[in-house]
Amino acid sequence: MTELECLTWNLHRCRGRDGRVDPARTGNCLVELLAAHPPDVVVLTEADAETPPYGAVLDMDRITVASGLGWAQTEERLRWGPESHGFLGTVVLMGPRIEVLSGHLLDLPGHYPRGAVFLTARVDGTRPVRIVATHLSLGQPLRIAQMRAIGQYLDRQEALPTVLIGDLNEWRPWGGLAFSARVSGRVLKGPARRSFPSARPLLPLDRVLAAAGARVLEAQVHRRPGLVEVSDHLPLRARVALEPG
Repeated sequence: MTELECLTWNLHRCRGRDGRVDPARTGNCLVELLAAHPPDVVVLTEADAETPPYGAVLDMDRITVASGLGWAQTEERLRWGPESHGFLGTVVLMGPRIEVLSGHLLDLPGHYPRGAVFLTARVDGTRPVRIVATHLSLGQPLRIAQMRAIGQYLDRQEALPTVLIGDLNEWRPWGGLAFSARVSGRVLKGPARRSFPSARPLLPLDRVLAAAGARVLEAQVHRRPGLVEVSDHLPLRARVALEPG
């Protein structure tokens, strides 16, 4: 059984709890977090500017060098545009164990621009996996429509162990209708850990969910004081197993 360490964090576009936008402060906390225990897969949400052309706000060179992780969206077709680090604020980093084979972007329905990044990858040179990185809408009807679109896209692809990572904006600990087989065509499961708001976490908005031969073994929220100050979300780390066969 192959295991992956996954981490997701909504960076709130580098706006801290004090209302100050400080990319350097956010970058310092991110580097410290990733360098201490580098994950295999990192999904950052709200990691680009809020409005078109969704320009980069992070020092990506510093982050990748300090953490040893690779930026998975170096190809412009996997980003909103040449000035972005990600797609509508969703940025993906991968560890040295992961080889990205292909990628695709999918626009999702909603009042506010939303999208998903699909990456097909290989772990340790042999084990295939599909990573779906996204930031879903606040309202359940829109989340249902977005997960229906994601599920229909996956139905047209090769069946692979699948890991859904990001700010999924689902507060219900049991997961809600959006992540049921009725909507997406697959049962996406994972622990619900309270990550929002960072000062006093009440809602499990950030999730790592898995299906189709992938399984979340455990998940935990990082609660160090420095992390509380730089965003309204706390980072979530999860251990995912890719089952044999």
